[in-house]
Amino acid sequence: MMKSFVRAASVIAVMAACAGSAETAFAQSWPNRPIRMVVPYTPGGYTDLMARLVSEKMSAALGQPIVIENKPGANAAIGTDAVAKAAPDGYTFGTVIAAHSVNPTLNPKLPYDAMKDFTYVSLTSVTPLILIATPSLPAKDMKEFIALAKAKPGSLNFASSGIGSAAHLTMEMLKSREGINLQHIPYKGTSGALQDTVGGQINVMFDVIGPLMSQVKSGNAKALAVAAKERVPAAGDVPTMAEAGVPDFVSGTWSGIIAPAGTPKEIVDRVAAEAKKALTDPDLKKKLDDQGIVPMGTTPDEFRAFVTDEIARWKKVITDAGIKMEQ
Repeated sequence: MMKSFVRAASVIAVMAACAGSAETAFAQSWPNRPIRMVVPYTPGGYTDLMARLVSEKMSAALGQPIVIENKPGANAAIGTDAVAKAAPDGYTFGTVIAAHSVNPTLNPKLPYDAMKDFTYVSLTSVTPLILIATPSLPAKDMKEFIALAKAKPGSLNFASSGIGSAAHLTMEMLKSREGINLQHIPYKGTSGALQDTVGGQINVMFDVIGPLMSQVKSGNAKALAVAAKERVPAAGDVPTMAEAGVPDFVSGTWSGIIAPAGTPKEIVDRVAAEAKKALTDPDLKKKLDDQGIVPMGTTPDEFRAFVTDEIARWKKVITDAGIKMEQ
């Protein structure tokens, strides 16, 4: 009996060693064809920008093209689900932002498990949000804006790039912190929200610095504050929330690379390393700095821990504000 047990154990050990050798050999031959990078948003936004800039650098290093595939919809759930359902062969990756950590709470019918169905590869960037106002708003800074909102509860509105977006939830945090009431007008992306803020139909909005500051610089909007610990060069002399009278108020979005669960570790580690290398490129770094985006580049374990914390953080905001997907 003991001999049979030892023999069986030896066979299992040999099989495991062979499987490990096969996986290593596969990883060594990777990549030998184009790689797909799924972006769960339309072209032109922050997520798409990060995917294209980082993929371009990684493609050169890997010797294979990385093809961007935009699959927008359902607050990024459609494109992200495509990654979850893809073969874990190292030829499908995805780019996600803060909405990825919001969806588990916001959408109870999410078709995937945000932690179990993905391999986390690298956190590629973080960016604070800036609050701007339409030029006609009778408030020149944060203190006057908050006073106006308190004097006229429910009469002011704010735009966001969608329900559950970082822009939406950041304003919900501000409303709760300052005890103000504003009407939420969700849009399907930043461009429409920004257009109506510039046009005067919307009073204020949060979003990433790049596209909003271009309107501020041209005089089509006025900046009230940046939700960052320190001033951001891309935002010029716009004060932080703390400087503007709202202490300890920091919020933003982020981008990162994911892969289907089960993607070989050697491949995941290689992509994480190439992403980090790409993000140290001086030309790429300058492009991100000009947009108010901070390049990162983490290990897979660091990114997984980051997303875990983000899910918990946004769950409290969503629960406290009673936000529902169908709003």
